[in-house]
Amino acid sequence: MTDQRRLSARISAIAESATLKVDAKAKALQAEGRPVISYAAGEPDFPTPAHIVEAALEAVRDPRNHRYTPAAGLPDLREAIASKTLRDSGLAAGANQVVVTNGGKQAVYQAFQVLLDDGDEVLVPTPYWTTYPEAIKLAGGRQVDVFAGSEQGYLVTVEQLEAARTERTRALLFVSPSNPTGAVYPPEQVKAIGEWALEHGIWVVTDEIYQNLTYAEDPEAAPPRALSIVEAVPGLADQAILVNGVAKTYAMTGWRLGWMVGPADVMKGAANLQSHLTSNVSNISQRAAIAALTGPQEPVEEMRRAFDRRRRTIVAELSKIDGMTVPVPEGAFYVYPDVTGLLGREWGGVTPATSLELADLMLEKAEVAAVPGEAFGPSGFLRFSYALGDAPLLEGVQRLQELFS
Repeated sequence: MTDQRRLSARISAIAESATLKVDAKAKALQAEGRPVISYAAGEPDFPTPAHIVEAALEAVRDPRNHRYTPAAGLPDLREAIASKTLRDSGLAAGANQVVVTNGGKQAVYQAFQVLLDDGDEVLVPTPYWTTYPEAIKLAGGRQVDVFAGSEQGYLVTVEQLEAARTERTRALLFVSPSNPTGAVYPPEQVKAIGEWALEHGIWVVTDEIYQNLTYAEDPEAAPPRALSIVEAVPGLADQAILVNGVAKTYAMTGWRLGWMVGPADVMKGAANLQSHLTSNVSNISQRAAIAALTGPQEPVEEMRRAFDRRRRTIVAELSKIDGMTVPVPEGAFYVYPDVTGLLGREWGGVTPATSLELADLMLEKAEVAAVPGEAFGPSGFLRFSYALGDAPLLEGVQRLQELFS
């Protein structure tokens, strides 16, 4: 064997998920008995609502669910997703425009696989979720970062996008509410960006998995809607793929149930790919997702209110640390402070120069885990998930207040 390669070049180029890596390290330290508080994982700490679990238990006992089902998803679930898409995204889509996937990650992967050829460019507002670059790369695409910092609320402008556009621009990735920043684009900005994409014939891949987790300034007021780009600009419907799932809204991260919605011919291509990649998603998870989307929504609101309470706590407490700039997130369950004011200063005998080094310092000196900005784009930031209990959330920030005092 003359070729000594162990892995293909495309697989060798993939980076491990930084968020999962930090979370795994925190859990390993916890297993050793260290009192580590982790803000790393984007995972609700709540159990899946009981009526969803009951639907899954019933599904397990039904022999229909012990067999192969259509690769694109159960008809009943695709209908439920179409109804949810109309209700929350303002897009009237048929069940034939829905493909059910093994989590939102598979939907992201398949969206870029069906859209991109080698060398096609994707405009990616930065900071971005860690999986997007790898999914684009695996499809042969080229990521073009468009950076928006804390001074502009992590929201890119049409002018920035236009400056980054070239003849190779194939798609725009649009995420609102955002992971990692929690930023939510205001309606007028969503409309402007959508009209720009439509004018230039640019596909939009819009990740809407956090669309039901938004917050008002007044905790007693109804939360604002995260306006979907296809609702703001209906003409985009024929050049957009919507990615979503039950993981975040319904505390179902482990159930691995996501979906993609788009033009019928594009979804047919995605279904063909999935028929060779994984076939159908677990029927048990699909039946549970039907219960989630069509059943009582009160548990969702209870979880959203808890996230809002924690959001207010972590923003207030992190803002007490001199050197952290903390934009107020309006959605999802992350806060993304600018920590450049903490770099280049000595803390506990260590002088961190990057947010990666700062995160290592926090884990070692305060036993607090957060994900450094390098996982999402430029250095100089930290992502804290506030999807953990109220008590550990507060204790962890108080440890940081002491470390950086």
